[in-house]
Amino acid sequence: MPNKIIKNNQKSFIVKRFTIFAILMAEQKKDIRALTKEQLRAFFEKEGDKAFRGNQVYEWLWSKGAHSFEDMTNLSLEAREMLADNFVINHIKVDTMQRSSDGTVKNAVRLHDGLIVESVLIPTANRTTACVSSQVGCSLDCKFCATSRLKRMRNLNPDEIYDQVVAIDNESRLYFDRPLSNIVFMGMGEPLMNYNNVIKAIDKITSPEGLGMSPKRIVVSTSGVPKMIKKMADDEVKFNLAVSLHSAIDEVRTEIMPFNEHFPLKDLREALEYWYAKTERKITYEYVVWKGINDSQKDIDALVQFCKYVPCKVNIIEYNPIDDGQFQQADNQALDNYIYHLEKNRIVVNVRRSRGKDIDAACGQLANKS
Repeated sequence: MPNKIIKNNQKSFIVKRFTIFAILMAEQKKDIRALTKEQLRAFFEKEGDKAFRGNQVYEWLWSKGAHSFEDMTNLSLEAREMLADNFVINHIKVDTMQRSSDGTVKNAVRLHDGLIVESVLIPTANRTTACVSSQVGCSLDCKFCATSRLKRMRNLNPDEIYDQVVAIDNESRLYFDRPLSNIVFMGMGEPLMNYNNVIKAIDKITSPEGLGMSPKRIVVSTSGVPKMIKKMADDEVKFNLAVSLHSAIDEVRTEIMPFNEHFPLKDLREALEYWYAKTERKITYEYVVWKGINDSQKDIDALVQFCKYVPCKVNIIEYNPIDDGQFQQADNQALDNYIYHLEKNRIVVNVRRSRGKDIDAACGQLANKS
């Protein structure tokens, strides 16, 4: 009996050693989706194969969304084995999927290192919108948002952002019988704090060799990083810009969004004026009205004045609680007062009712109970 126990322990030890070795080997391999098409072509040439194999692999990775090298059926077995020996595909996995009573779908997405982010499919009568994440956690510290409580663990890679969109496009086709029509970067994280990877992901999403979506159907939402807003303008991006504003009074905004102390409204205004001068595209202000925080006439007047600096529209968003009594939805009279004064000043205003609240998929709730 003791010998049997020793043998079992030895076997267990060997299995564990092999597992650790396999993980280390996988980590040493480069994710193939970090390579450009030109680099893939060069790899095949270096290995004595035809350069056009790189084109085929690139198509499998991006247009066809291959999860493994075995999926690449127009490559020889030898070529697929060579790819597996040198690279990995760190594809996301939808760990859990929840469906709301209103049709909203929330994905808990597991990344290759075990971390999880969330993304959401929002259906309406004539469109389906993907709300995607750009960071694990968030770089900023908005007090009303569940994600900010996680803090930033790391930025998402371009392929991890792209994969979220592909997964939601598949769900849109499956559940609503139509392709994804719109994308908003309003999930977990501050997109402009992961600027390079977000831009690379959007390039893939809009490329004919990727998903071929129009950049006009993409909105990048920021809490307001002036330097990066100017950079977007200089880079001549074609997607739309939204700003999570919530107050046009510095003291109030700093109280609910502490980073505003470092990026005050004066700097944000200047960056937005620069954006419009360069792009001639209107800005969307996202605005939540809370009881006793920003529901006074003074708050309304400040927003109206801020809206006059740059052509814009305002989306007043229903607040979604995160089990914190500090923030409570303002009453309808306060919302009506905002709408009246904005429309009186010829500022376009829409009221956005939240969807997916029963599965914590609404704005500000992501990661609340994950």
